Amino acid sequence: MVRLLNVYTISAFAALGGALFGFDISSMSGVIGTEQYQNYYGNPLGMRQGAVTSAMAGGSLVGALSSSFLGDRLSRKVAIQIGAALWCIGATVQSASNGVVMLVIGRVLAGLCVGLTSSLVPIYQSEIAPRKIRGRIVSLQQFAITWGIMVQYFIEYGCSFLDSTASFRVPWALQTIPAVVLFVGLFWFPRSPRWLASKDRWDEALRVLAFLRSANNDVNDPLVLAEYKEIEDQISQEREEESNSYRELFSRKIRKRVWLSMAVQMWSQLTGMNVMMYYIVYILESAGIANSMLASSIQYIINMVMTIPSILWTDKWGRRPALLIGAIVMGFWLFLIGGLLMHYGESNPAFNQPYTWIVVGHPSATRAILASAYLAVATFALSWGPVSWMYPPEIVPLRIRAKSVALATASNWASNFALGFAVPPLLRSIQWRLFFIFGSFNMAAFIHVWFAAPETKQRTLEELDEIFEYGEPLWKSFLGGRRGSNKLDMLAKDIEMGVLKINRSAHIETKHVISENTVFRS
Repeated sequence: MVRLLNVYTISAFAALGGALFGFDISSMSGVIGTEQYQNYYGNPLGMRQGAVTSAMAGGSLVGALSSSFLGDRLSRKVAIQIGAALWCIGATVQSASNGVVMLVIGRVLAGLCVGLTSSLVPIYQSEIAPRKIRGRIVSLQQFAITWGIMVQYFIEYGCSFLDSTASFRVPWALQTIPAVVLFVGLFWFPRSPRWLASKDRWDEALRVLAFLRSANNDVNDPLVLAEYKEIEDQISQEREEESNSYRELFSRKIRKRVWLSMAVQMWSQLTGMNVMMYYIVYILESAGIANSMLASSIQYIINMVMTIPSILWTDKWGRRPALLIGAIVMGFWLFLIGGLLMHYGESNPAFNQPYTWIVVGHPSATRAILASAYLAVATFALSWGPVSWMYPPEIVPLRIRAKSVALATASNWASNFALGFAVPPLLRSIQWRLFFIFGSFNMAAFIHVWFAAPETKQRTLEELDEIFEYGEPLWKSFLGGRRGSNKLDMLAKDIEMGVLKINRSAHIETKHVISENTVFRS
């Protein structure tokens, strides 16, 4: 129990980087409907509001692409700390902004942080987690995102009653608090054992593994030595191949995995979830909801609560079923919203509104649209939300993991940027048809996952190489590691019985007395 608590505590704290992502998502949705924001920034509509919203995603795209270099060179932990420092600078510029240009600059700077942390936090979590709970551990990233969204939105909702620019300056300034906590707190947490091993810091790698896996930090624990042996074998094999990691990303052997991880992150945006997060106020107002700010707050609570079942059970029900069922069900709710708006809506006579199609005099249709929006968010929280962060770091080898996840996260942010920029003008031009487009994206995501995405639950990160190299049928991969899930346990048993000897003399001293402080300082 103690070692699991260590892993949970470290991963939950690192997930503060995900909370910053959540602050990003709701930093606009909670203010764009207020008179204070509209009056101060000149009532931005269409492409102008799209530019403000998507500026964070543009910075995140650059941050995600740079995360591989920083994560491999400085370690996952230090790169996350750099991101936290950038977030503080960006949040300060936003809260002090005197116009749209300065606001966009602040959001771009903060976006650099979100790009770094959204790439590296799942890598860090997956590399310190035992295989049996890896999905649960990485799900903490999505849980933190939902908490960040909810907390920031309620702060903005409360501040919306202030009759001054403090209504949006105060929430944007308060965003610095979790970033400061993350930056300072990471000094007391260990680096990834797999990153340490990749840098030939074998002694530290073993000590961190002992801290994470053994209740009494025993470096001679058979399970610790078995995992150490597996990491060592994989790194030795990678070095024997002497491959160029950048070239290997697009080699025949690896590119299928890289494209798949990029596609999963892209589809997670094209499901339409962030449209519901960014512009839910616009959508609910056009549907005839009187108090759209309050109604939107319920959506964020649903998003947070419905992530919990996925955290608890995703390692049992698997990644593939969650993606397939999530795409079908979420597509249904979006088609329903589009159909209701089409049938019961009419043109908006007020041209200076962010939406040109409204539902008037049909309370049942209004309630159905609201319920469908809530159910679409709940579906995403149970499926694509957490799984899209688990999958990319799981399916690629260590030597290119940071680079591959950087590309995957960059595809997320490229899609996010495009949607954040395009949705406001599309709401004014194609109106209800927008929801049919996103419903169709969900159907396309279902088809792609069905034919391309294997199940990865219960596999060690090293065993996942075998899934793709063997080319086993996707329906067999649904068994989720029954062929290989006991590999690590069998290796540990051989070590314990003396059948297999581990020669660690080249890397480590075998009789260290390990303390928690020593591990943390590594």
